[in-house]
Parts: sequence; C-alpha cells; structure tokens
Amino acid sequence: MAMLRPRAPRLRNLPLNSLAPNILTTLALCSGLTSIRFSLADRWQLAVAAILVAAIFDALDGRLARLLKGTSKFGAELDSLSDFLCFGVAPVLLMYLWTLESLGNFGWLAVLAFAVACALRLARFNTALDEPDKPVWMSNFFTGVPAPMGAALALLPMMLSFAVGDGLFRSPYLIFVWCIVVGFLMVSRIPTFSGKKIKVRRDYVLPLLFLVGVLGTLLATEPWITLSVLLVGYLCLMPLGVRSYRRQQIMEPWPRKAANEGAVPSSEEGDDEVDGSAAQGRLR
Repeated sequence: MAMLRPRAPRLRNLPLNSLAPNILTTLALCSGLTSIRFSLADRWQLAVAAILVAAIFDALDGRLARLLKGTSKFGAELDSLSDFLCFGVAPVLLMYLWTLESLGNFGWLAVLAFAVACALRLARFNTALDEPDKPVWMSNFFTGVPAPMGAALALLPMMLSFAVGDGLFRSPYLIFVWCIVVGFLMVSRIPTFSGKKIKVRRDYVLPLLFLVGVLGTLLATEPWITLSVLLVGYLCLMPLGVRSYRRQQIMEPWPRKAANEGAVPSSEEGDDEVDGSAAQGRLR
C-alpha cells in the first residue's frame, strides 16, 4: 500500500476588508515618496501637499483597522516604516532642498536632528509600557507632539511663504532653528491634547457641521493661510494641554508603585498617547 504524502498546509484566504488599513498605509508611504520626488523637481507646493495627503491616510488607517478589527503585527510594522519616511524624512528633506542646503553641513545637521527625533519618538512608543492602573484620562493626551503634526509644524514656515511670500520665512537660519525646536517637541514629555475622547453635545452638532463646511471652503480657496492659522492655533493650545494634564494629574494621580512594577507591553490605543494609526497594534 502506497504511503500517503502529507498535504501541504493551505494558506488561509484573507478578506479584503482586513487588508484595507494596510492599503491605506501603503498609499501614505507612496505619497511620502512622491513628496520627495516633487522636492527634487522644485515643485514645493505639490511636495507639501503630498505630505499632508500622507498624514490624512495615516489618520484613517488606524481608525479603519479598529473599525474592521483588522489589526495585525504586520500592519504595525508597515505603519512604523511609513511614518518614519513620511513624517521623519520627507518633510525635513524638503526643507533642506528648499533653503537649508545653503548652510552646508549645518543645514544637514538640522536634517539629521529632525529625522533622528522622529525615529526616537516612534521607537519610544513602539516599546512603551502600558499600566493596568493607568488613569483613563491619560488617553486624552499625547506625550509630545505626534509625528504627523510634527511634520506639519516643520513645514509651517514654507506654508507661510506660500501665503505671504518668501521674505523671512525662507531664511535658512530660521528654518535651522525651527527644525531643531520641532524635533525637540516630538521627543519631549510635554502633554498635548489627543482629541480622541472629545464628545459633541447634540445641540452643537449642526453648528459644528456648519463650521466644518466653512473650514472646507477656506481650505479650498486659501489653503496655505488656513493651514497656517490652524497650526499656529495648535501651538497656542499646547500650554492649555499642559495645564489640563497637571490638573487631571492632581485629581487622579497615577500610582507611583504601579509605574515601576508589573508593567505589561501595550498593543493598542490606550497609551499615554496614540497617533492616528495606533489601532494597527502599537504605540507611537
């Protein structure tokens, strides 16, 4: 009697909806790479727009993964690589080609500082520890400026130059200092609002939708001025975030003992801070 050969294991088919978050992450990666191409061709506005598109995809992929229950370790790794290129390399390389190149080695120093800061931020939150006793309110805050927002802030002088002309905003010395400052904000422990737990009362739904419509109109007609105002507003809210964090910390402190013992690796969006795609299974 012939011996039966063992059957090779069959690969399980994956539903298309489980791949949707990874598709968005891949589109974000392509958008970041396209930004670099536009930068090399001196097409500055398109380069900035490509990074902003990557940020939109990055904000959507995690939420879609959570909605479809399509989180995976593969998606988390892909997301980290995409984030570093789109928000750690593409923006500062764009600034280097735009103006920092004139500073020679010092201009490249700003590029390295920003990119390393972004990498450290991503690495820090990929290996962050989540505490079972951590207060719920801490999920309302990011620790430092999120990577996509850091990329947008780095591009703020360029957006202002699009709106009002080069002048001071294209000064390589200003851009050098600005890139260092934004890199520091990303790796700092400064608490910033996450916006994940904001709830809207029913009475405010229609006024909010009206404001969204007005914002959309402004973005369509005067995109660079509108984006610049929004980013400046974000910077102005940072002191309020620190104040709110400290007030919550006094009201419901995180037990000191729990912070040093019994820690377990975290895998999802309950972190001390979570960026848009944290739902893919890791902290940022």
